[in-house]
Amino acid sequence: MDWSKAKPVLFLLRKCTIIITLILALIHLIHALTLDRIIEYNEVPFTSPRWPEALDGYRIAFISDTHNISARRLQSVVDELNNREIDMLLIGGDLWAHYERVLDSLAGIETTDGIFGVEGNHDCHVRLFTAMEGHGMVPLSNSGQQIRKGFWLAGVEDLWNRRACIATAIKDAENDDFVLLLSHNPDVTNRQCTTGVDLVVSGHTHAGQIRFLGLWAPFFTFTNIITNYGQRFVSGWATSRDGVPVYVSNGTGNVVPRVFARPQVIIFTMHSKCVLNP
Repeated sequence: MDWSKAKPVLFLLRKCTIIITLILALIHLIHALTLDRIIEYNEVPFTSPRWPEALDGYRIAFISDTHNISARRLQSVVDELNNREIDMLLIGGDLWAHYERVLDSLAGIETTDGIFGVEGNHDCHVRLFTAMEGHGMVPLSNSGQQIRKGFWLAGVEDLWNRRACIATAIKDAENDDFVLLLSHNPDVTNRQCTTGVDLVVSGHTHAGQIRFLGLWAPFFTFTNIITNYGQRFVSGWATSRDGVPVYVSNGTGNVVPRVFARPQVIIFTMHSKCVLNP
């Protein structure tokens, strides 16, 4: 091999690699400093023949993992949701040590049927639930409640800190009820039977917190610290082990800076049949 000819090629490859690496790093830095600081309001239509036709158009907002969200950003969420006319607010846990301040703000969100929530792995459930009840909110702890005719809402304890039990949470639902399950940690849907549940809503994963071009969360692939199921429950739609739809929110607050993992508030609009946009 003529190394005198190969050296310029190797030098060019090294140079290109360095340039590409720097460009990718810059893209991620810019994204982290701009879009990843802006809360996304993700409108998600959900259709199921089991949803009561009389409740078509019902709107459910979901906030999770507020962590160290600032008072200003939280108030912007309250104002935005009040402009979007929601019927119910679900809180997915991990309010952290700021639960009193967060609940004070969230109590200002106007709903038709109230505010419900579960604990996260960073919450003291006793303090959180006491504060929720003090604000007129309903904590769900392996329990459920009939919201409207044909609509049962259930919530489970945190998978890591206590004993989540889906069966207990949904046991009083009628056979023809649409059952929505609120669980901070989506992993429970791969460990327990979800038969009898129609939709699961979760948070916990922060969309991987730092993702490569928004497509892949390397941290999830190489560790079992946040989830035991790799990329399965990173963000957005997934399924339980029984094939039940599971929606995983990126979460609304931050712990460390996000990269291609924008904070989110999810708003579901429920339908009994497919609605075509005009």
